[in-house]
Amino acid sequence: MARKTTTSTPKAKPRRTAPVKAKSNVVESMPAPSVRRERPVFQAGTWIAVLLFAALIGFAFYLKSEKEKKADTVEVTPVSETAAVFAENDIVSSIEIKPTDGETVKVARNAENVWAVELPLEAEADQGLVEAAATQISALQVISPIAAGSDPEIFGLKNPAYIITIEFKGGTTHTLEVGEVTPTNSGYYVRVDKDKMMVTDLSGIESLLQLGFFPPYLNTPVP
Repeated sequence: MARKTTTSTPKAKPRRTAPVKAKSNVVESMPAPSVRRERPVFQAGTWIAVLLFAALIGFAFYLKSEKEKKADTVEVTPVSETAAVFAENDIVSSIEIKPTDGETVKVARNAENVWAVELPLEAEADQGLVEAAATQISALQVISPIAAGSDPEIFGLKNPAYIITIEFKGGTTHTLEVGEVTPTNSGYYVRVDKDKMMVTDLSGIESLLQLGFFPPYLNTPVP
């Protein structure tokens, strides 16, 4: 009996397929752009220099104002009632202005009661200029008295810039020492007869000082 032979059909190999990647739900982030650091406009050293410069300016102003503050601390409230620097109700007979540096100027009434220049050169005087200055002497008012015992150096009265000697017709003589101008430019610090210190009006003193700056000759004298 013939033997049956069976032929086995080879099994087909499974087809390999590329694995499918699962979609990722994570979104890849883009790299952050680099930040460029700029240099500051003002370096630390610059700020230090500015602060030092400002401190120097402030210190200079401080020194300048110290003397003015000292003067302000002793200057009292202006008097409510005006008082005359010179109490004499008399006619001025002579005025002498002696500066710290420079020539002394003196005017006086002569025998005819006419103003004449005696110093620095004897000559006729401009009557209007001298009479205006003499009127200012009687009109000088006390703006603020200065407390007794105050240091005259604070007000420029230890070595005054000008010494004005005034003689009245009745024979009374007074000296008026002129110091510095007040910080507010409202008047002059003065001392009467080396005793009382006060502040008097600016315009009156400057009218007197004009005689010292420009001697009131009627005509330019020939030496």
